[in-house]
Amino acid sequence: MGRRLPLRGLALALALSLALPAVVWLGYDDAPGAWVTLEIVAPLSVLTVLAGEWIARRRPGGLRRQFALVAGLGALALAAGVALFVWLMFLSSHDAVLTVLLAIYAAALVLWVTHRLGARALDDLDAVCTTLAAVGEGRRDVRVAPRGDDEITRVGQQVDEMIVRLDREERMRRELFAAVSHDLRTPITSLGLLATAIDDAIGDEATRREYAGRMNTHVRQLAALIDDLFDLTRLEARELTWTMERVAVHDLVSDAVEAMRPAAAAEAVDVHADLNGSVACSHGNPEQLSRVLFNLIQNAIHHTPPDGSVTVFVEDREQGVEVEVADTGAGIAAEQRERVFEPFFRGDASRRSPGAGLGLAISRAIVEAHGGSIWLEDATVGTRVRFRLPAQP
Repeated sequence: MGRRLPLRGLALALALSLALPAVVWLGYDDAPGAWVTLEIVAPLSVLTVLAGEWIARRRPGGLRRQFALVAGLGALALAAGVALFVWLMFLSSHDAVLTVLLAIYAAALVLWVTHRLGARALDDLDAVCTTLAAVGEGRRDVRVAPRGDDEITRVGQQVDEMIVRLDREERMRRELFAAVSHDLRTPITSLGLLATAIDDAIGDEATRREYAGRMNTHVRQLAALIDDLFDLTRLEARELTWTMERVAVHDLVSDAVEAMRPAAAAEAVDVHADLNGSVACSHGNPEQLSRVLFNLIQNAIHHTPPDGSVTVFVEDREQGVEVEVADTGAGIAAEQRERVFEPFFRGDASRRSPGAGLGLAISRAIVEAHGGSIWLEDATVGTRVRFRLPAQP
């Protein structure tokens, strides 16, 4: 029964139908007038509620027609109420004419305000629909640009934000495909040439062994690239699950610095740790956090000239434990700072360095998966990459 009849609307109509006669009775001590008022407003309010419920459920035509029906219903209820009061209350012709004129005046104003309000709202909806249709056709330069502070305006703002995100993601995807194609093309081309040379029996046995060794190197590069891509995809999709435990960040950094000393020595770069008396611990996976440190330190070594230095700082902060890897290299250009954590992005100073440009992107994904954050600090010399992990007592 509750699904067929608008019980709340009928309850409201009943309450109003009783409230108005009560005001007449108590305010003017007019029992007959209160009874006439009840006879007028009770059926009128019930019919208005039922008609409004029919419009709300059926939603005939477009929104413009629905607004028009609602406005017409309100004007009709007003006109009918006034006409019934004039007829049943036996007002003078002068009072009756004034009452009818006031009803027409009020109805005209209601219809005009409803028309203006509905037109503005529907124009905004049309702008949203037009913009979404253009986005569906592939355009990314369109915007709703809504004005106001209502729900439709907020929908338009969300649509504009969605278009910006979609444009950025599509641009990053195109750059990703281009970077993957570029990084795959070189080793695959080299593998093809080397395989052809071996197949054609070019050179002696030692030369063929050298070619085979080069082929193994290219295969390892391809395997590393594919593994990094797979790991990055799973990290960003939150599909990896790790065994989490209490991690002493002090010891983790010390071990990573010691492990990277031979690679730094080969580049004539000094790498050392400044633990700053840190004793904080975090909750995480030691292998993955070590991978972050290895990526950052190795990156810093590649970008530091001979006789330069790489320093790993550890600090206890109120927000958590922070680790920073600072080098004395060329640094990162200001216009490239916001993109260094994007997959395959390599700045001008990184064009000749090994790797596909996934190290910082993977590091960011791992840190964020641990509930932390990673960023670039301002540096007068070189580059400072800092990340924060939640501290655990």
